[in-house]
Amino acid sequence: MPEKNESRPLTSIVSYPERGEGGNNRYRGNCSPKLVEDLIGFFRPQEICDYMCGSGTTKAAADKLGVGSHLYDLHSGFDIMNCEIPERPEFIFWHPPYWDIVTYSDVMYSASEVQNQYGYDPKQFDLSRIPDWNRFVEAMNYAMMKQYTSLEKGGRMAVLMGDIKKKGQLYSMLSEIIKPGTLENIIIKAQHNCFSDKTRYSGSFIPILHEYVMIVRKDNALICPVLISEKKQVDIRDIPGATWRDVVAAVLEQCKEPVTLTFLYERIEPHKKAQANKWWKEKIRQTLQYHPEHFQHMDRGLWKLRTKK
Repeated sequence: MPEKNESRPLTSIVSYPERGEGGNNRYRGNCSPKLVEDLIGFFRPQEICDYMCGSGTTKAAADKLGVGSHLYDLHSGFDIMNCEIPERPEFIFWHPPYWDIVTYSDVMYSASEVQNQYGYDPKQFDLSRIPDWNRFVEAMNYAMMKQYTSLEKGGRMAVLMGDIKKKGQLYSMLSEIIKPGTLENIIIKAQHNCFSDKTRYSGSFIPILHEYVMIVRKDNALICPVLISEKKQVDIRDIPGATWRDVVAAVLEQCKEPVTLTFLYERIEPHKKAQANKWWKEKIRQTLQYHPEHFQHMDRGLWKLRTKK
């Protein structure tokens, strides 16, 4: 008999040291069914949909609590990038791949079997096989908006995602995923029993021991606010909040040898910091004089950045 639709109190930090029963714990990247149970118990949907269901954890949690479920996956004939979503969901749980950390098609399941049964090669549409981060983010955000637009008014999406660290750089799904509708909650989920738990790291690498659950709500049928992360390059010399000390120091930081005032003028004049101040040359000279802790006068008209001892 299904258990009563109740669960542990849901808070902004959750931890499940014991995974619980449901889904295949050998299916890499699958989450604890206890998380899905807690989401169902808190929001109390009549049914839940999962369009990247993996090994079926969502169905196990829904069955346990007596809630209806609709589950799909690339390995069973459904491609989120190209297939139409059949439902108008009340609640969607989505656990996308963490970029290429775990490859799914032809690793966790046979691509040839999928092609024989459903007529397509899942490797072509597998987000975990996208080698470029920016292309992965583009695909992730397309899938996010496709699912969000399918929600009924008042419906919710709970998205479980993580961060990836490669060669000293952090790739954050939470930072770059598109956020439509009302951003209702961010839950921090502690990770347990990861492949990396036994790894010893050197240098300044900080192990990632958490994931995020982002919950968005669709409050309007047609119009919704959308928060989009934008990546662009800016010049320190054009940033309104940069001080004259910041600007002069940034220019000198690129120079191996002492430089003249004329050199500094040439490097700063075309930019907004100088254009916004009639007396910009005087400000440069004043800045050099007022900050001997940062700037070193080497000879007549020659300056360099003072190095730390």
